[in-house]
Amino acid sequence: MPTLMITLGIDRMSREERLELFREIWQSLESDGPEDVLSDDQKQELDRRLSAHEANPQTAIGWEEAEALARIRK
Repeated sequence: MPTLMITLGIDRMSREERLELFREIWQSLESDGPEDVLSDDQKQELDRRLSAHEANPQTAIGWEEAEALARIRK
């Protein structure tokens, strides 16, 4: 059995008590909000692309054109 469960006394709790503890822990994680799923490199690349777009917005293309280009390049 994991030592943290023993240290915190969770091993002595009933199944129902452990389930309730699990629910409370899960709710506390949800209330923290989503975790970052992007690496720092990915965030920097998105920032770079956004800056490039803001500096030159006329270079953007619409979704339909982007989708068509993706099909052509397959």
